[in-house]
Amino acid sequence: MVRGDVHAIALPRGRGRVQHGRRFGVIVQADDLLALSTVVVCPTSTSAPAASFHPEIALGGERTRVLCEMVGAIDARNLGDQVAHLGYDELRAVDEGLLLVLDLQ
Repeated sequence: MVRGDVHAIALPRGRGRVQHGRRFGVIVQADDLLALSTVVVCPTSTSAPAASFHPEIALGGERTRVLCEMVGAIDARNLGDQVAHLGYDELRAVDEGLLLVLDLQ
């Protein structure tokens, strides 16, 4: 597992408009911290609207958006199969979305 991998994940039902259910998650945690029991991911959505913090990626021949505003930690044991790894440009677009959402610029 490395930063930029895309895994199947299952997010529990929360309150309000929080994403839940089976979907994919992009690992955004630093490689040096991947030995922790939790991993930081951004979920994906095929129905999310276009936004500067929703970069598009190719996943299984389909376009999907990474929800950078939904960044969160999940138990590493709950990661499903790896289905893809982001290319350089896709990972940079996710980084830009995270910079915007977390106001790190």
